[in-house]
Amino acid sequence: MTERAKAFFINGGAGRTICAIPALEKYYEETSKDFIIVCEGGTDMFKGHPTLFSRTYDHWHKNLFEEKLVNMDLISPEPYRVWEYFNQKCSIAQAFDIIINNKGIRPLPRPTIKMSNEEMFTGHNIVKEVKEKTKKDVVVVFQPFGRGVVSQNNVIFDSSGRSFEAQHVINIIKKLQKKYAVIMMSEIGIDFSKHGCKDPVAFPQNMNIRQWAGVIGNADYFLGCDSVGQHLAYAMYKPASVVLGSTFDVNVSYPECDMFEVLDVGGDRRTYSPIRITMDEVADRGNDGIMKMNEAVEDAIIKSVDTGIKKFKNSTLATPEIHATTAEPASCAR
Repeated sequence: MTERAKAFFINGGAGRTICAIPALEKYYEETSKDFIIVCEGGTDMFKGHPTLFSRTYDHWHKNLFEEKLVNMDLISPEPYRVWEYFNQKCSIAQAFDIIINNKGIRPLPRPTIKMSNEEMFTGHNIVKEVKEKTKKDVVVVFQPFGRGVVSQNNVIFDSSGRSFEAQHVINIIKKLQKKYAVIMMSEIGIDFSKHGCKDPVAFPQNMNIRQWAGVIGNADYFLGCDSVGQHLAYAMYKPASVVLGSTFDVNVSYPECDMFEVLDVGGDRRTYSPIRITMDEVADRGNDGIMKMNEAVEDAIIKSVDTGIKKFKNSTLATPEIHATTAEPASCAR
């Protein structure tokens, strides 16, 4: 019996989609290549991809069921339900690979995000403008909040334990501004002028995820939490400091990458939250407030940024003409 073609349904946010790309690339390389990708969260991360974009469809694509899906096997990979993932044996990218390719845990290449010259020049111009206005030569993109963050009555909180606390964001930006210009990657705004910040904090509005990729690709460094920004930094060969609270580095970040330093704030206080498996109130309550820091932790974050900038200042993307598919400048394959 002839094996039916496959349709892989990829859901969730942009970070999760980026992590699915290496497994799909491997499937293309290692099989008969008879498959499509249905993006329930949008096709942005696949745009321009040399092998996958032509196979990618939005889930609302006209006549998709009648013309494609009715004759295919439909597969919805859920990496959080992979044993190796929820037992901290693999990353989310490797969990996708286990489901899609059934080859076990193995090293994977970086995800390919093919940027257009226009997207890179847009990022270049934003970074250039920030440098000119702040008179600083180095720009740090800072993403302090993840998808679970909520802002109510001027109070910012994240019950998932992934985001920075608002006061720590203010403190860290004040310390960063002693040396660097800062671009805030966030949908939630803070009026930093009311909190004694020395320089203005760039806060670009109405940016799509590919425009943010261009900004990160042209900035000097990335600092963030467990959210999409770190995955963009990894794909764009950008050095980064990533601060984790409720999630494990092996699952959600790139601790084996020379260009990344993962700072673990959660430590022994962390309890694995079985997201997309069960609703575990005990774990979530235990992780609530896990990203609270003291000044020593804030200073350790600043030191990580300082060290990373000094180490990698001349080894990453330097001009917007270079796409994110250039040769890897450091050992970061998983």
